[in-house]
Amino acid sequence: MDVTLPPPLMISQGFLPTDSLLESLIQISNEVTTIEKIPITQSKNVSTMIRRIKLLSSLFEEIQETNTQLPPSSILCLTELYSVIRRVKSLIQACEQGSCLWNLVRAESISNQFHVIVKEMSRALDILPLSLLKIGADTREQVELLHRQVKRVDLMTDSKEVQRREELLQVMMASTKSKSRSKAVIDFEKLKVIMTRIGLKTPFDYEEEISKLEAEAEKQAGTGGLIVVSNINNLISLVSLSKSIVFSKQDHAIAQEEDKNSQSRRYSFSQSMVINIPDEYRCPISLDLMRDPVIVASGHTYDRVSIAQWINSGHHTCPKSGKRLIHMALIPNYALKSLIHQYCDENNLPVDENAPATSSTHSFEKNPSVKRKLPEKAIDHISATKSAMDAVKMTAEFLVGKLAMGSVDIQRQAAYELRLLAKTGMDNRRLISEAGAIPFLVTLLSSHDPRIQEHAVTTLLNLSIFENNKVLIVAAGALDSIVDVLGSGKTMEARENAAAAIFSLSLIDDYKVVIGSRPKAIPYLIGLLKDGTTTGKRDAATALINLAVYSVNKVNVVVSGAIPVLIDLLMDDKAGITDDALAVLSLLLGCCEGRDEIRKSKVLVPILIDLLRFGSPKGKENSITLLLGLCKDGGDEVARRLLMNPRSIPSLQSLAADGSMKAQRKADALLRLLNRCCSQSYRNPFE
Repeated sequence: MDVTLPPPLMISQGFLPTDSLLESLIQISNEVTTIEKIPITQSKNVSTMIRRIKLLSSLFEEIQETNTQLPPSSILCLTELYSVIRRVKSLIQACEQGSCLWNLVRAESISNQFHVIVKEMSRALDILPLSLLKIGADTREQVELLHRQVKRVDLMTDSKEVQRREELLQVMMASTKSKSRSKAVIDFEKLKVIMTRIGLKTPFDYEEEISKLEAEAEKQAGTGGLIVVSNINNLISLVSLSKSIVFSKQDHAIAQEEDKNSQSRRYSFSQSMVINIPDEYRCPISLDLMRDPVIVASGHTYDRVSIAQWINSGHHTCPKSGKRLIHMALIPNYALKSLIHQYCDENNLPVDENAPATSSTHSFEKNPSVKRKLPEKAIDHISATKSAMDAVKMTAEFLVGKLAMGSVDIQRQAAYELRLLAKTGMDNRRLISEAGAIPFLVTLLSSHDPRIQEHAVTTLLNLSIFENNKVLIVAAGALDSIVDVLGSGKTMEARENAAAAIFSLSLIDDYKVVIGSRPKAIPYLIGLLKDGTTTGKRDAATALINLAVYSVNKVNVVVSGAIPVLIDLLMDDKAGITDDALAVLSLLLGCCEGRDEIRKSKVLVPILIDLLRFGSPKGKENSITLLLGLCKDGGDEVARRLLMNPRSIPSLQSLAADGSMKAQRKADALLRLLNRCCSQSYRNPFE
């Protein structure tokens, strides 16, 4: 039976660089204590946690000011506190950025997360040797008081939040039942009070809450189960319904008040004209009666004026669903328009599309200048899109002609224009290839003019984003020329974009093998890893990641000398591609040649141990993957090096507790493996 390894009794003074640790602690503490917007839900837990961290921040600053050597146990404590404060920051951000209603439903669960973090803070302070630290008496007393408080703290759940949650659940149950009966079952006054208390006061607040709920539903779809997603969808329906009812009633009340105060300035009109407009006739953006309803790509209907303003202000998403619009066409909803016209006739409302419409009352001014004007940019996007595509097609054909027959200067300018044209829009990329640009661009890759070569390879990179163009580029014989530019391009940007083009083309599985079979492709990518800019190194690494998926390419990458270069990049802070280098090394671990070569490195294991604590989430996953793979299948030497390093076990235990699910699983596996290795050493001391 495997036994979990106990934490080591002694930790080396070299456990972590003290100066950088204190700087990191002070920085992350300041980030937490300077949070200005306290979430409406969990406000008590958040405020209390910020006060605790503010006190700890004073401790960290005073320790830094003393500039003295710290005892090993204090370094371990400070490292654990860094992990705790980082989790506090993430939890507060999740509360602030997430849905208020969903946070309210999960109030006890989130409170429990705060409680768990407080207990971790208590355990970290248990090993803080205050008597050995050169700090002032006031600070010492404050830290001791904090320690006593967190040791005996109980789970803190705000009673008001619990009450609001119960009220919300009651309304949700009434809403569920009302789907088969009248809406009057729901107590909208109570619902409005609940919404107001959690900060939903304006239509924008409601739209923002709906967007957050939709994002949460999408996030939970893969892990939360059908019941969770169903509950979130019920909340979305409830918020949407509440928005339409609350603001309909508000507008009605406001209009009545205005009517009392300004009778002299209005035409007299009958009481029957104070109409409660049905929700399905209102524009979701303006909440006004729709005069010219149109359907967008997402399938939702809006008033033409409102959605045109939305699109023309730079938005490319559906306001209601938040999904990206695949086209900007506004399709008239004739069926709904007919129903609205019929409704207007029955209620003596004007049907003129330029007439103003308010949410519940309709007054008509004598002064025509107060009429709402249609924006000039509210045009039919179907005809606009067609005209734009025709213009792109004509431009592409013109530029391709210049590539084919122009002088060097004209070719340079034409290649540059095509580069810009291919930078945005799948339609642009399709039309450029249909104009016959690809064969001419491939020819220009061999140009002696540095700018022509750079523009040509970059244009091919942009065109390759369109899936069909990948096939056309390879069919035109571009691969060898792109590889040549990668190795000996006349500018660094040309080499970098050649690497990016190889990555783009290798997204098609068959081309991974084709590119890997080119004898110079992989060595040239490794060359760019050595001497490229940060962008170039990243482009080369991502291309190698794609190619190394295939076993044959793994061996070629190892034989070409990638592993020493990748390990050097891990030690180079300025390179900025730690995660990419780790990802390549993890893939190379999958072949015997790669595993044997990586095991030869004497510096890799300490680097990976440090990355387990201070790397990015992806970096931690790849680091633990590497360590586990190196220790398996005859990796006893690596396992012994891990056991001899005093930082390894605490780092693994921390990852097993706080890492991603994948990282936790692999950290547990590695701890068990090291435990077996340790047990065997005790049983066979003379081997």
